[in-house]
Amino acid sequence: MPPETYSWVNVERIAHDLFQSFGFGEIRPPVIETAELFEKSVGTDTDVGGKELYNWVDSPRANKAMKSVRWKGKMTASKVSQRDSAARLELEREADAGDFDTLPESDRVALRPEATASVCRAYVGHEMQNLPQPVKLYYIGPMFRRERPQKGRFREFYQIGAEVLDNVSTDSRKDPTKELEKDATVDAEVLEMLMTFFDKCGLRGTTLYINSIGHNSPNCRGAYVEKLKTELTKIKDKLGPDSQRRIDINPLRVLDSKLESEQPSIELLPRVADHLCPDCAAHYSAVKRELDLRAVKYEENWRLVRGLDYYMRTTFEITSPGLGSQNAVCGGGRYDGLVELLGGPPTKGIGFAIGEDRLILSLQESSAELQNSFDETLPGFGTALQRPDVAVAGTSTETWDKAVQLAASLRKRGLSVFLPRSGTKLQRVFDAAHRLGVRVAILVGENELKQNDYVIRVLNPLVPDRPRDFPVKTDDVVLFGKIVKLRQALERALLRLAAGKPELDSQRSMLLLVDRLVEKKLLPAKMAGAVKDVLPTLNRTIHGESLASDSVQWALAYGNLLVNELENLNPVES
Repeated sequence: MPPETYSWVNVERIAHDLFQSFGFGEIRPPVIETAELFEKSVGTDTDVGGKELYNWVDSPRANKAMKSVRWKGKMTASKVSQRDSAARLELEREADAGDFDTLPESDRVALRPEATASVCRAYVGHEMQNLPQPVKLYYIGPMFRRERPQKGRFREFYQIGAEVLDNVSTDSRKDPTKELEKDATVDAEVLEMLMTFFDKCGLRGTTLYINSIGHNSPNCRGAYVEKLKTELTKIKDKLGPDSQRRIDINPLRVLDSKLESEQPSIELLPRVADHLCPDCAAHYSAVKRELDLRAVKYEENWRLVRGLDYYMRTTFEITSPGLGSQNAVCGGGRYDGLVELLGGPPTKGIGFAIGEDRLILSLQESSAELQNSFDETLPGFGTALQRPDVAVAGTSTETWDKAVQLAASLRKRGLSVFLPRSGTKLQRVFDAAHRLGVRVAILVGENELKQNDYVIRVLNPLVPDRPRDFPVKTDDVVLFGKIVKLRQALERALLRLAAGKPELDSQRSMLLLVDRLVEKKLLPAKMAGAVKDVLPTLNRTIHGESLASDSVQWALAYGNLLVNELENLNPVES
């Protein structure tokens, strides 16, 4: 609900803008797919493809059988149970003597637990291998898994994800070494985009973990898995029920165990990086080299495996503080061969999925820390993101129409406007605007309109001992509104840099915040100097300084360029 939804909108806006700047296009796959799609891709032996998949039979025969058992009137619990049993028998008879496998695959459907398989299906179905390669796609939307809810993890949850799919041409097979280098470049670019995304969202303290699980062939991962299975069998009695079950089904998942009692035993197991084939080892080295080239910080985690069957070679995970033991906000990896499994041509792929619920939770905790750092003269990060630029109100019933027209005009020019209900008393307007964090109210009065003026009231002062009430010509009110909007955008951009940094808790003004950001190497000194040039002019103008001066025009033009640079800044921590 608002205001929390603003965080969701802001994160998704950043994803749209950033991913498109990396050449990705948005895809919107359906929520309901055939169950077979996920059983093939995810695997029925995994948690996601097995016990967590929401699936059911959806066919005319099944629907007909279910219609016949609709309960009529009030029935006792025993009658309900008897009727329910009869319904099941009839449904089984309708579905070929109870064998649901005889139904067409299109009748067996599921709520999507993830979107990679859906994107690959779309790649095949729409013959995207004929497009210029690689094809870069991203998505935002809900997923569904029947798992135990916990902090930041729900049965209906949202993901932001992206996939890069590249058809394997005949020419590309002639030089395997060159192909490995190209694949490593794609992997590194995806990780660079991811870390840039989290930076732009203002999420601090993230850690990128990488690993390689090799190729699913007898002389690479196949040999390692057999060795791992042998070693796990030796320590089976020291493992819990889930890990014991996975030894035969999916031994790699044992490495991902979080049970404290299993950790000493798992640490002694053989490591996959020591058993990679020459090609996979070369690819992994190339990925790390590319990440170093792009100045993307990472840590290696030999136990990092993905829970889905289709992953190979590069796997990665990004964690964030404040989420407890389940602290991952993003995971992904390479999945060459998945498109072929779904009936398509030989295609390479890599992708990731961000848990949007968990990301928002981390951002909220960071924002709460920052919110407590500022007094009411400088509303915190959350308020700065969502508050309207200005409030507009009529001073009487007679001026209400003019106030509505003014609000509409300002909105058309990109301003966010708080407009109270008709007839609201001015003091209530001011109180409501103040609670929303609005700095400036534009008042439409009868006498002022006769003089071609509006009255400005500064609700939250920016400069001590400056006027808080003054007139602005009706022809200049849009320019004034743009100054207020720019001042808010500048504040928002600076607070984004400070998000998640509780040590920035002593500043009580924007200028002091700028100094602290420079000290922490979160803001370049030259850019800080530019902020200090623009900010005082904006503050004085909001308090009534002439809009006709050259300095105002300069601050407006230069300030907008500065905000754009700040929003695209990736701060380097000290």
